[in-house]
Amino acid sequence: MTSKMASCIFCKIIKGDIPCFKLFESDKTLAFLDINPLSRGHALVIPKFHGEKLTDIPDEDLTELLPVAKKLALATGAAEYNILQNNGAGAHQVVEHVHFHMIPKPNAQEGLGISWPQQPTDMDKLKALSEEIKSKM
Repeated sequence: MTSKMASCIFCKIIKGDIPCFKLFESDKTLAFLDINPLSRGHALVIPKFHGEKLTDIPDEDLTELLPVAKKLALATGAAEYNILQNNGAGAHQVVEHVHFHMIPKPNAQEGLGISWPQQPTDMDKLKALSEEIKSKM
C-alpha cells in the first residue's frame, strides 16, 4: 500500500477504518452519503481502486460508477440533480481519490451552484482542435 493510499480518507472508508452511511457496495464500487452535503441525499460514488484522477483508474473499475449514480438519483426522487467529478486541486478536487458526487437540486438554495465562464470560439480553431484530440484517442 502506498503512503497516499494509507492516508486516503476514502481508502480508510473502503477498509472500514472510518464509518460511513453506505448506500451501495460491490467488489469495485462504494456509494455513501456525503457528511458535508449540499442537499438532502447528496452522495458519493467511488471506485475501490485508489487513483487520484479519472485517468488513473482502469476502465474495468469504472463500469459501475455512473449506473450507481443513476440509481441513487432515482432512489432520492430528485427531479433535478448534478453528477460532479473533479480531477486535481485546480479543478476543485479536495480528496485525492476519484469520486463522483450525486447532488440533488431540490430548489435554488440547495444543491450545487455553478457559474459557466464561456470562452469565445472560432469555428476553424474548434475544427482543428477536434482533429487534434481525435488523433490522440
